[in-house]
Amino acid sequence: MAVNVKESEEIDILQSNQVMLQTAHIPGNNYGCSPGTPRSTRVERLLRDRELRKINKVFSLPEVARDFNRDPEVFGNDQIPSDPENCGLFNEEEFSEGLVGCEKQNGQPSKQRLLVVANRLPVSAVRKGEDSWQLEISVGGLVSALLGVKEFDTRWIGWAGVNVSDEIGQRALTKALAEKRCIPVFLDEEIVHQYYNGYCNNILWPLFHYLGLPQEDRLATTRSFQSQFDAYKKANQMFADVVNQHYQEGDVVWCHDYHLMFLPKCLKDYNNEMKVGWFLHTPFPSSEIHRTLPSRSELLRSVLAADLVGFHTYDYARHFVSACTRILGLEGTPEGVEDQGKLTRVAAFPIGIDSDRFIRALELPQVQEHIKELKDRFAGRKLMLGVDRLDMIKGIPQKILAFEHFLEENPDWQDKVVLLQIAVPTRTDVPEYQRLTSQVHEIVGRINGRFGTLTAVPIHHLDRSLDFHALCALYAVTDVALVTSLRDGMNLVSYEFVACQASKKGVLILSEFAGAAQSLGAGAILVNPWNITEVAASIGYALNMPADEREKRHHHNFMHVTTHTSQEWAATFVSELNDTIVEAQLRTSKIPPVLPIKSAVDCYLQSSNRLLILGFNSTLTEPGDTLGRRGGQIRDMELKLHPELNEPLKKLCDDPNTTVIVLSGSDRSVLDDNFGDYGIWLAAENGMFLRLTTGEWMTTMPESSTMEWVDSVKHVFEYFTERTPRSYFEHREASLVWNYKYAVKTISDVEFGRLQARDMLQHLWTGPISNASVDVVQGSRSVEVRAVGVTKGAAIDRILGEIVHNKGMKAPIDYVLCIGHFLQKDEDIYTFFEPELPSEKPPLARAKIPAPARTYAPKISNCRSLSKAYLRKQKSLSILERRASNFGSVGGWRPVVHDRVSVYEGSSVLDLKGDNYFSCAVARKRSSARYLLGSSDDVVSLLKELAQC
Repeated sequence: MAVNVKESEEIDILQSNQVMLQTAHIPGNNYGCSPGTPRSTRVERLLRDRELRKINKVFSLPEVARDFNRDPEVFGNDQIPSDPENCGLFNEEEFSEGLVGCEKQNGQPSKQRLLVVANRLPVSAVRKGEDSWQLEISVGGLVSALLGVKEFDTRWIGWAGVNVSDEIGQRALTKALAEKRCIPVFLDEEIVHQYYNGYCNNILWPLFHYLGLPQEDRLATTRSFQSQFDAYKKANQMFADVVNQHYQEGDVVWCHDYHLMFLPKCLKDYNNEMKVGWFLHTPFPSSEIHRTLPSRSELLRSVLAADLVGFHTYDYARHFVSACTRILGLEGTPEGVEDQGKLTRVAAFPIGIDSDRFIRALELPQVQEHIKELKDRFAGRKLMLGVDRLDMIKGIPQKILAFEHFLEENPDWQDKVVLLQIAVPTRTDVPEYQRLTSQVHEIVGRINGRFGTLTAVPIHHLDRSLDFHALCALYAVTDVALVTSLRDGMNLVSYEFVACQASKKGVLILSEFAGAAQSLGAGAILVNPWNITEVAASIGYALNMPADEREKRHHHNFMHVTTHTSQEWAATFVSELNDTIVEAQLRTSKIPPVLPIKSAVDCYLQSSNRLLILGFNSTLTEPGDTLGRRGGQIRDMELKLHPELNEPLKKLCDDPNTTVIVLSGSDRSVLDDNFGDYGIWLAAENGMFLRLTTGEWMTTMPESSTMEWVDSVKHVFEYFTERTPRSYFEHREASLVWNYKYAVKTISDVEFGRLQARDMLQHLWTGPISNASVDVVQGSRSVEVRAVGVTKGAAIDRILGEIVHNKGMKAPIDYVLCIGHFLQKDEDIYTFFEPELPSEKPPLARAKIPAPARTYAPKISNCRSLSKAYLRKQKSLSILERRASNFGSVGGWRPVVHDRVSVYEGSSVLDLKGDNYFSCAVARKRSSARYLLGSSDDVVSLLKELAQC
């Protein structure tokens, strides 16, 4: 076969790109770069994938064109769908080939399977007999998009649009749909009524389009909401059950639209390793709108279970991240939303159309015939076109009123321009839509009666759809397309118009509230559809636009429409989803595993001298309302021991072979109130104060630590507390803590709190603490100023030494369980007990301190070798030993304590094997601990098991 030079060059490029992909450093699905730079690598891979798709498209176009010319009836008699913005047109043969053309080659699967899950299947079923069905192809942009993606073996899962209650009918329909690579979900009439007509169409759809919750019968809506939401969750679970039945390892599951917001969570609950993406085809409202939804939090968390969440525009993605931040209190990042180390990627993927089909259709004889008829029909007049679903969000009344205003202001145009409005009826049984129809008819009749003549009227209004050929012809002869959506996810009518305008180069007037405005805004005239005067002026500008400007605008939009196609959209999303999984695996490999409770209990039983170190807040307390709304702040601020821990904690404290330490950042009074009745060691303010509950408080406060900075820092904290609603600060004996966890307006506004925290830090570093020997510790929603070197890890050796001395401990400690929800700076306590990773010395104070002679030479037990690393630990201890009891002499401030901890070294009594050490972070996936526990409830369960031993 002869190959010309251009084809040869393209083949060389293709082979070169394939070699690049094959030789990319991805060892065992790992990146060939440092873990800190995965993003650039991901972008490079995605760009290479994009180039490969372009090259493959070049090679496949001739064959597609031959198929098209061979079958001039390829488009059949498809009609504009109920949602013409998302129309993609195809015939049954092409649809079947697009889905079934993914068979095994040489007995091996050649392509990755893609399970597309949507509310409706791309076919409609009509029952012809007890066991026979007729399938009709349903047009739609999603179907058109995925038909062009050839690198995946695609299967569809969804509702067929009919109620099939008998088993014979279900089996027959399942068999018929299997030939189209479709899998049905059978929903009964009640579920459809509550889930689809109720929650989806009556609650979510209006809310997402800024129409708000139903207002006419608020009481009925309130009463029925819960039943509708329950039906919504049940329907989503039914979809998940079908997906789980057909899922195979390695499949990609792509969930679509607001009907299935609960589905990602259902799928991940079944198999956390499943690759799940979710895409929304409507706008996502601002957080101020979404917060009015009663089920706001559940839906957001369910969507966040997906690996990749996609939207049409950046604005929608930004609104989603903002809602997660403000409503759930999670952290928004440039990549998406992060929750305890688990990142859900959030990105914009603007959908397109199959532009080639529209361009090729213009060459068909029947389309050319339609074009000639339309030119003759509207000869001598400019043609303006609107193609919309008859819906409240489409702005049809506003469009027609703007046209009326234009005719009023420009009487010379009254017989030179005509507006052709295609309004496809939808939901004709709903009263609101019936009233809208009547309103539009009334306005059209009034304008035609006012400006019409015996031979012509200014507005041609059609309450029906057009077939594809007629629609393409209408696009081709139009001078001005008018899209005035009040709120639209994307609106692909504008794309279809541009694709058919290669000859005419007409002007597009586009609403700034349509998603397409972000893609086509440079070439279109953007308008606010609510501003009738502005739209009327834009109509006049478009009709009088010079030819060179029309051509420049059209060229810009035409290049975008033909480049960003629906096929490219689908391929990019799935490619990003696959790549997101790889990145997630890298992050997950750094997350500690869940604590093996059985192993921890078994080692506890086999040991003879145990040490339990427990945090308090979020570890031994009841799980609270993390956002503190509706009065929860007062309850959450009063830290209380979990009531289920009273009995097990008492048993553990009474065990002579078990020593229990509660090591907390809270002040002494909080620990006294909660643990005064237990025989337990209490270490307050990160170990700076220590006592056995039967004894007096002692201090381990470093000698040179002064509190001269307290007053100035306190003034700053008071200032920011006043200007940040519901924030508060704690004046502890050795530190000050400002907490904006509850900083709210009506719901948690974490971003506002973060801005305040950043402002506070600037004030602190440039003023009160610029020369002070202090550490500033930033928590997730707090700022703490404490004496330099004060950490839990730095204090634990002194604490252990005092405990060993007090108890006269002879047997070495052979089991350590350390559990807490600690700040990152305090996680050095986890590494303290690691034989291989001893804690490093704490930071030195900025003031130079002379080192006095050591007053105590600890005996080093033969349980641990005197290694170089061990000597480093003793060196860090000697820093603390220098600090004597005259702490706090500056300014007359000093804590009231009865004694000071003597210099005893506790780590020398450790005989700790690696298998007998269990460090565990609670509700923190980013941690240096060995293991994780999900919440304080898990801590309760663990301590109950240990108490029963």
